[in-house]
Amino acid sequence: MAATIIDSRIFGDMFSDARMRAVWSDENRTAKYLDIERALAKVQGRLGIIPQEAADEIVRNCELSQIDWVQLKAKTEQIGYPIIAVVNQINANCRDKLGEYCHWGATTQDITDTAAVLQMREGLALVEQDLDEIGHALASLAKKYRDTPVIGRSNLQQATPITFGYKMASILAGIDRHRERLQQLKPRVLMGEFGGASGTLSSLEKGAMQTQAALMQELGLAQPLISWHTVRDTIAEVGAFLGLVGGSLGKIAMDVKLMMQTEVAEVFEPYAPGRGSSSTMPQKRNPISCLYIHANISVARQHAAALMDAMVADHERSTGPWEIEWVSLPEIFCLMSGALKQAKFILNGLEVDAGRMRANIGMTNGLVMSEAVMMGLGPYIGREYAHDLVYDLCREAIAKDRPLIDILAAHPEITQHVTRAQLEAMCEPANHLGQAGVMVDRVLAARR
Repeated sequence: MAATIIDSRIFGDMFSDARMRAVWSDENRTAKYLDIERALAKVQGRLGIIPQEAADEIVRNCELSQIDWVQLKAKTEQIGYPIIAVVNQINANCRDKLGEYCHWGATTQDITDTAAVLQMREGLALVEQDLDEIGHALASLAKKYRDTPVIGRSNLQQATPITFGYKMASILAGIDRHRERLQQLKPRVLMGEFGGASGTLSSLEKGAMQTQAALMQELGLAQPLISWHTVRDTIAEVGAFLGLVGGSLGKIAMDVKLMMQTEVAEVFEPYAPGRGSSSTMPQKRNPISCLYIHANISVARQHAAALMDAMVADHERSTGPWEIEWVSLPEIFCLMSGALKQAKFILNGLEVDAGRMRANIGMTNGLVMSEAVMMGLGPYIGREYAHDLVYDLCREAIAKDRPLIDILAAHPEITQHVTRAQLEAMCEPANHLGQAGVMVDRVLAARR
């Protein structure tokens, strides 16, 4: 019976992605334990640390199909950790007590940590795929709407015109930085653990470092310079990275839901019959995907903080902080997978109303072009004086509910320097998009 939102039969695929749930499932976690025990037996047999016959027998019995799940659950509850329970089953399935060589020189945390790293590798590969797809969608939007004017907003007030392509490209630049961060953190994070009781591999009289090196090579992981049982910066780094990604997804969701407001109506989440409808207000079209992104990333940030708490570990093997990761790692990955999935859905089908964008720029009767007018008049009457004059004329335009261009064109201090045609050019949004297009091109070129 599922009790969490992630594993819910109803909500599970809205708050998470099935592929990521599979990565952090009991089955995959246990399979990783078996992969590590299999690899350990294989390399130790090859190095002559355990008999080759024992290595072969252990390898044959490290199969998920042989796991007794009822027994594994009972033993884990009895002992407190699942590794001994798994090793017990491997041993019991081996002939002639050859299974006694399973787990040779290892400790529970070696297997648990290395399994978590293998799961993180799979989880980060899914995150990377999603970031690539989100980046592609944003790049398409940036290119398509490179020159489409939309009002920029500051403190939720209309500011100056930008382009919708510029808006998308600015978010895209952040997503591309996440993709770069991911490549940079992999060599640090994808590092296995094999240190024994206190991390010194005192359990092996010979071939300790050779075993460690060969085991990591077999698993495709980096070999640690020194054991990291209670030095958990790499795990916390993954949490922090996912938290940063969540912040960018939240930015997307925030802007989309604000732009979906009835009074704005510039973009919409993809349409599907009944999606976002209200039980009592048939006209509504709620920003459903944005809502789930907001919820997911908020909780994910708490897990990122929890993983930093888990760094405060005692001595060489900790009493409690380690288990924080058992709770937080699967949830932060699963919640972020849901946020990434919702973001892909939004961006791949985003509905953009360029006409409404242009209309919203004009809703202030030209007031949003006051900066352009001020700068245009600056060479004639001075920038500071132009600022104060245009400020007063904006107030007049508001009070009289008249277009700013009419107020400007009637003022003698202005008309002695510029014509109405020149003023109209200053008040045309398309003439004052700055370097928006150039910046869009720079972001797109950097991706190539």
